[in-house]
Amino acid sequence: MVWDLYTEHENQKRDFLYRIDTVLGRPVIYSVSQRRPVYLGNIWSVETKEYNPVIYEGQSLWFALRANPVRTRWTLPDGEGKRHHKRHDVVMDAKRALRSGEGSQASGIRMAELVQAEGVRWIREKGEKFGFMVDERHVIAGGYRQHRFLQGSRNRQVSLSTIDFSGILTVTDAQRFRYALMNGIGPAKGFGCGMMMIKPV
Repeated sequence: MVWDLYTEHENQKRDFLYRIDTVLGRPVIYSVSQRRPVYLGNIWSVETKEYNPVIYEGQSLWFALRANPVRTRWTLPDGEGKRHHKRHDVVMDAKRALRSGEGSQASGIRMAELVQAEGVRWIREKGEKFGFMVDERHVIAGGYRQHRFLQGSRNRQVSLSTIDFSGILTVTDAQRFRYALMNGIGPAKGFGCGMMMIKPV
């Protein structure tokens, strides 16, 4: 339904971000897009406004982000010299490492602690890439969920996990941070992940 608001032809590439929340028991969809949504129905109420936030280095902002935190691992070259990659859920990856004795912490760590630790590590890495910095004392990573569903006419199995982040960040590179706001952070953007919401502290 969200894609339909922005789709002009069948093979169109995604040029928008979105996030689905529940407010007073009803679904609310927030979106950032390159163009206005087109809706001809009468079920949804669609409101639009220009999105051009003032961003500068050293700025402190409250943020919220629903993301699909993964780490990508590449294989050694195959017989044809090609390398392949696979994405690993950061929480389950850390949990497997703990069980196999590869982790530095003892097994038996609580799931909430694991989500917080691995989530903060992931968002810190993304901050280095996208021009912001987080202090782990001012970031909450929680609401970990695993999602499995069928997609498309071929019923392709899709599996992904999400973490909800919120807290305070500091802008270190205004240009790169603005890019992240407009283009999203992490994978699974087509499934409602990666859109960072901000407001001044």
